[in-house]
Amino acid sequence: MKLLQQLSDDLEGLVAGAAPAVVGVEHARGHGTGLFLTPDGYVLTNRHVVMRTPKRLTVQLHNGEERRATLVGGDAPTDLAVVRAEGEDFPTLPLADPETVRVGQLVMAIGNPFRLEQSVSLGVVSAINRSITLPDGVILEGMLQTDAAINPGNSGGPLLDTRGRVVGLNTLVLPFAQGIGFAVSATTAAWVASLLIQRGRVDRKFLGIAATAVNLEPALAKDTGQPRAVRVLKVQEGTPADDAGLQPDDLLLGINSRPVNSVDDLQRLMALATEEEVHLDVLRKGRRKDVSARARHRREPVAA
Repeated sequence: MKLLQQLSDDLEGLVAGAAPAVVGVEHARGHGTGLFLTPDGYVLTNRHVVMRTPKRLTVQLHNGEERRATLVGGDAPTDLAVVRAEGEDFPTLPLADPETVRVGQLVMAIGNPFRLEQSVSLGVVSAINRSITLPDGVILEGMLQTDAAINPGNSGGPLLDTRGRVVGLNTLVLPFAQGIGFAVSATTAAWVASLLIQRGRVDRKFLGIAATAVNLEPALAKDTGQPRAVRVLKVQEGTPADDAGLQPDDLLLGINSRPVNSVDDLQRLMALATEEEVHLDVLRKGRRKDVSARARHRREPVAA
């Protein structure tokens, strides 16, 4: 019983510490949840929460006070958005390092399902690096799966670990399913939010490939110095990848001398690339190759 009481006390403290940084996001056609990223009012939420009526946004604070908010920017391929609330000195929540997220760890969701403010649910991380295809064809990569109860209105709210760090942003549930919810990982949220705050948008360069992350065999992981890579599944004709000679089954290990362990890494490094030409570290049939590709901008939703 002492252990259960200690767990209960710890969870109470976690909620008390995190809840002030969780806000309701309201507009004329619906509502959702968000969290303060910075003390000067930048709020991270889901794009689908705010894009219907972006000019009429209100943020509801933990104490019930309402603040007007403006849309800073949104990113369809990750379903993330940043809005800015009027005011300053807001409490914030830290983002967790990706290495600390494990299947089976306890997590807590805080949000406003059906306008039931500051609702709390407890669960575990059921899986990591899920790929989910939305009805509009957008593919959400690197998603966390959880069995913490998530309902309409939870979208944009934090999924927290037991140290009060945000491991993901609650985004969607499978219709008619029970205990199957998905959150955009904090890793993705960090770089997308940074670009939205700096530029108001995420300008993506694309290669023209369909790809998936894979675990490398121990010997190969030791040789390459990384546990995972991205396998090319398909190369679209007439794209930068096609022009550069990429082939199906190539393993993409790095971009511009930075390691690629996931599709999210691939998208992030392509978005952050400042030059049109990118340098790819490719493993093909056991041999490493340096490949240069002249990446282009593309607006349609693609894997990379």
